[in-house]
Amino acid sequence: MSIAANNPNLKSWIEVPENSDFPIQNIPFGIIKTEGDTARVATRIGDTVIDLKVLFDFGYFADLHFGLDDFDTDSLNNMMRRGKQGTRDLRSRISELFEASNGDLKNNENHLNQALIALDKVEMVMPVHVGDYTDFYSSEQHAYNVGCMFRDPDNALLPNWKYLPVGYHGRASSIVVSGTPMHRPKGQQKPSDTEPPVFGPCKLLDFELEMAFVTYQGKPLGDSISTAEADDYIFGMCLFNDWSARDIQKWEYVPLGPFLAKSFATHVSPWIVTLDALEPFRVSGPVQDPKVLPYLEYSGDKHVDINIQVAIQPENSEEKVVSNSNYKYMYWNMNQQLAHHTINGCNVRAGDMMASGTISGAEEGQYGSMLEISWKGTKPVPMPDGSERKFIADYDTVIMRGYSEKDGVRVGFGEVTAKILPAK
Repeated sequence: MSIAANNPNLKSWIEVPENSDFPIQNIPFGIIKTEGDTARVATRIGDTVIDLKVLFDFGYFADLHFGLDDFDTDSLNNMMRRGKQGTRDLRSRISELFEASNGDLKNNENHLNQALIALDKVEMVMPVHVGDYTDFYSSEQHAYNVGCMFRDPDNALLPNWKYLPVGYHGRASSIVVSGTPMHRPKGQQKPSDTEPPVFGPCKLLDFELEMAFVTYQGKPLGDSISTAEADDYIFGMCLFNDWSARDIQKWEYVPLGPFLAKSFATHVSPWIVTLDALEPFRVSGPVQDPKVLPYLEYSGDKHVDINIQVAIQPENSEEKVVSNSNYKYMYWNMNQQLAHHTINGCNVRAGDMMASGTISGAEEGQYGSMLEISWKGTKPVPMPDGSERKFIADYDTVIMRGYSEKDGVRVGFGEVTAKILPAK
């Protein structure tokens, strides 16, 4: 697929710092607030935020199929309802406007002064209204690691794991944007097999390194989206920290799975990077053995090469990188996940969010959770301030970063961060 806005030779008349996640080839979408104004849709090049409501008001999108309500709003949902071609055309127009040789906006000082905002002058808010959230469990190494810890290496993967993308329906209301502080959750735990459960703050708080994709409006209830059609129903991706209270989860998850151990908070990065912008970074996936059922078969490169990193920063200390992983390590790809999600006729809506599950590579430095990194607490991780971590402590800040890079172009997601406060 050839997408003009992805041309690696494009340069913008907006300054882009070296190693920025946001060159002109990215053009992500997010929701901003500024002092004295309401939330609206924006994009970003370098460290400059571009107010798309202002550009719409000045007529720069006049021949596109958008209205004021698509930009003068507190979520991307309206814009996404214009579908794949609509947002592709919008991204193309933005690319043209900010390409180095285009003077239409560059030479209009009045418009520039209203449309361009320094990054440090904006507040990023939750980019989408998430109607439904599904969390998959699609990294083979992660599933294997957890299976080894709680069962044994010979039975690490449950019998269904390589036949279908395992997932569950999670809590959408507690998905929050990067930077939102989070209180340690409370709940029941069972420290001893021979004693009754106890109640109190979670002692084994963990991050989960994930990526999530956001959907366009899907098909009517009863219809399914095939792996071949899935790209047309995926708007874009974000970084996703799906927190987990390991001690609460261990006690509650039988027989229906995660509940309070997952529903207390999940953090997302504020900029949604379109699937179009990620096209140049497609790679082949693993050989899937046993052979998948026909509805899960796909053609072409449907995995994505995205470098992802996790760091822990204790209060008043430097950060410590604890994982360098990659989204390409997934066993099941987005197309298969969406096809499986809808094969029973389940409908998806604009703004639905579907997460990958914890992403772990084959090496120890590539694991996507403290459960694996500390191997259930048996391998403490030293911090720069002299302390150690088996799991996440109060006042720690967890930082996740992600980017793709090829042909001299880096397209990234920025960061998703969250600071842990004591239990209320």
